[in-house]
Amino acid sequence: MKKNKIFWIVSICLMALYSCSSDNDDSIKFIKKIVETSVNGTSEITLFTYNGNEIVSIDGAKKRTDFTYTDGLINKTVTLNKVNQLLETIEYSYLEGKLVGVESLGNYRIKYIHNSDETVSYEKFTIGSANQQVKEFHGKLYFENENFLKDERILDNTAVGVTSNYSISFDYDTKHNPLYNISGYKKLLDYNEQISSNNSLMSTVITSFSKDDQTTSSANFYTNSFKYNVDNYPIERVSENTVATNGNGGYLKTEYFY
Repeated sequence: MKKNKIFWIVSICLMALYSCSSDNDDSIKFIKKIVETSVNGTSEITLFTYNGNEIVSIDGAKKRTDFTYTDGLINKTVTLNKVNQLLETIEYSYLEGKLVGVESLGNYRIKYIHNSDETVSYEKFTIGSANQQVKEFHGKLYFENENFLKDERILDNTAVGVTSNYSISFDYDTKHNPLYNISGYKKLLDYNEQISSNNSLMSTVITSFSKDDQTTSSANFYTNSFKYNVDNYPIERVSENTVATNGNGGYLKTEYFY
């Protein structure tokens, strides 16, 4: 009788564990393909390849980006065009699991400092001849509810007596951003809103220019509307007033396949 009781207890525990595992597997989605269609009807397909929950490559119509990992963190991306010519190599460096450096070899460097208030200060340098660094701008990144909230920056390469500021902020839905599930992806601070746990509904870009006590500023708004599946992942996005990755303007419809 005692053996039967133990058998049923073990069986119930195993069934519960299997049920939880199945639920978790079903609830986590990874994008396999997106189709972008511009206002003039031009479409482009991008394919995503994974090894488990690690991204291997993102293969678009004009270029492919390959990712490499070290200890679960993305340490390098290599982007090539469609004849396998190298376009860009970016290396990522970390300290205690936090991103502290980004270097586009021969192009630019970004240095990050993680502050006690969970903001991140940063500086971007362009790389000139003889590997000389020229500071392009510096700024601060803000986060809220695992979302990339705002990037505020001051340009450093302006003329004497000129001050130029730039900021971009994001408003989000409460649904799942599937890119957030990719191992190490949310650490890539240079990817802006793509690393957030939710999907951006609107981005606001504000620029200001000051000289001789005169300030000129402007604001631009970029909106997205989504359709979702039963698991609250996007299956369609329509972007207004945007310039798409394929160079087409107006609006862009993006369809997601899992």
